Amino acid sequence: MKELVQFIEEQVGSPVKNRWYSDTGPILERDLAQRAGIGWIGKNTCLINPKHGSYFLLSEILLDLALEPDPPFVTDHCGTCTRCIEACPTDCILPDRTIDARRCISYLTIELKDDIPIDLREKIGHWVFGCDICQMVCPWNRFAGEGDPAFGAEDPLPFLTDELAITTQEFNQRFKQSPVKRAKRRGYLRNVAVALGNTGDMHALPVLNRALEDPEPMMREHAKWAIQQINKRDNNK
Repeated sequence: MKELVQFIEEQVGSPVKNRWYSDTGPILERDLAQRAGIGWIGKNTCLINPKHGSYFLLSEILLDLALEPDPPFVTDHCGTCTRCIEACPTDCILPDRTIDARRCISYLTIELKDDIPIDLREKIGHWVFGCDICQMVCPWNRFAGEGDPAFGAEDPLPFLTDELAITTQEFNQRFKQSPVKRAKRRGYLRNVAVALGNTGDMHALPVLNRALEDPEPMMREHAKWAIQQINKRDNNK
């Protein structure tokens, strides 16, 4: 985006006031993208491009410059499909193309800074940071191309039981260039504890018991819930 601004300034022959975003500011990016002709807003509220699906990042540059606008994308290609609505574990996708963010797994595991509501914890399943179910089931994503290698995982996914022992320093070091840092250590480990509780794996009990001594009250509360869940499942076998 910086290079694009430089190109624009070269074309007009003078500096242009600008500001750019990519999920970094309070901008309703998908609405701007629909108005710019990139795609339509689907029933899952994601922007969908007919050739690329919805697996892409949106970014925008605000310019102090009058440009000829592209025509908006005015057609809707979701049709009668309701796969995203039916697949959402927390029923957060509403019939009117809005989302009850308070129930969305992405909100609960990334933006929520408090305890995850007890009635939603089991529905989160094994998701630790974000959720893509509504995109995974979308038929338009069969057209999605390979992702940019820059966003590929360099390291194998960690074992959840190992994550509960991570210190604040280790967390900041590992995720310093990652969106995961947005959840902070306490939010990340809160999510890990919930995921472990949903696995029902008795082997997770020792690390969860140690987590009961974590200095973060939120961590202790969710570890306690996870232990109860695992024990409850074991008793019901």
